[in-house]
Amino acid sequence: MTTARTPGHGPLTGVRVVELAGIGPGPFAAMLLGDLGADVVRVDRPGGPALGIDPAHDVTNRNKRSVVVDLKAPDGPARVLDLAARADVLIEGYRPGVAERLGVGPEECHARNPRLVYGRMTGWGQDGPLADRAGHDIAYIALTGTLGMIGDPGTPPPVPANLLGDYAGGSLYLVVGVLAALHHARATGTGQVVDAAIVDGTAHLSAMIHGMLSAGGWQDRRAANLLDGGCPYYGTYETADGGHMAVGALEPQFYDTFVDLLGLGDVGGARADWTRWGELREAVAARFKARTRAEWTAVFEGTDACVAPVLSLREAPHHPHLAARGTFTDHGGITQPAPAPRFSATPTTVRGGPALPGADTAAVAHDWDVPHLLDRTGGSAPERDRAGSASGRDLAAPAPAPERDRPRPTPETALSDPH
Repeated sequence: MTTARTPGHGPLTGVRVVELAGIGPGPFAAMLLGDLGADVVRVDRPGGPALGIDPAHDVTNRNKRSVVVDLKAPDGPARVLDLAARADVLIEGYRPGVAERLGVGPEECHARNPRLVYGRMTGWGQDGPLADRAGHDIAYIALTGTLGMIGDPGTPPPVPANLLGDYAGGSLYLVVGVLAALHHARATGTGQVVDAAIVDGTAHLSAMIHGMLSAGGWQDRRAANLLDGGCPYYGTYETADGGHMAVGALEPQFYDTFVDLLGLGDVGGARADWTRWGELREAVAARFKARTRAEWTAVFEGTDACVAPVLSLREAPHHPHLAARGTFTDHGGITQPAPAPRFSATPTTVRGGPALPGADTAAVAHDWDVPHLLDRTGGSAPERDRAGSASGRDLAAPAPAPERDRPRPTPETALSDPH
């Protein structure tokens, strides 16, 4: 594992981004832009963050700076518009219409800065019958058909972590859209709105599967296909010590190496005969149960059998390959994924730890030439408000609350905030 280096640059050095605070895919998208070198200013609200953890550990706020603005105050919207006037990109994750009601919607921002790329991150999108409804990652991927692809057919689809919807279908598509629109703005002088919906992005991720479905190469049911756990040589198996091994020996040459090292003998004919897949799966499972995860890892080490141990979050940073590449890094005592992807001419790094609410108000006011940020009502949040108080989170009452900003009854439910 590497130790994060400072300073770092990146291909987006010089790009200014305003992020209206929320949780989930919006902050992650802004973090990615910050990792790539952008100067990201997060506009936090009085009362502190909504994530429910110590802000000093919220890695999605690394490589950012924070100011506190009360958008419910009479002069709150003007402060944000002053920032938008000097920005290249603005990102918000409210429900449709909320930013407009707050006075910081696309029309107001573009009146101050016609070149601005205005990125909108929602679950359902800016229009459609469900646009105003609350939701979470699991509901979005359920409607797109992707959740229905996962798990055994005899049990309900398992609840996955929110990587597929929130971050792959949400954050990454927002960043792609923002960068494309930024390219257009620099070429034409005209900004635009980027409507990034998790349902759209997640559906888009399944493009290959839809092609296979159309061609008859994919069955529209769970655990019946090459890549969904139906294939005995593409899946996971338990080991003698309760660990697991992941197998992806799809091609004939990899399959042959796999069964040879597993000690299964001559079962080559079972590879292409799906009627024997049940028999093959039982044989593979029995073999893996005979040794520990470490023992099987040693067996397959250095081979092209496409087999790997299933590691935990704490184990992964210490794997020799990931450690050699510096896939994870330490910064401020927090082990975290290093910025990705990598660039030969404009390398990236973790330049700073998680931005604390309001801690950078004076620096941003100077660097962005927005002196009104230093006015008393727009300054840093009181220290007692930085631990995650739920007060002041409904920015648009009595209108629908911002998508990721509705108060939670307890810290334990913090991650269940509707999008």
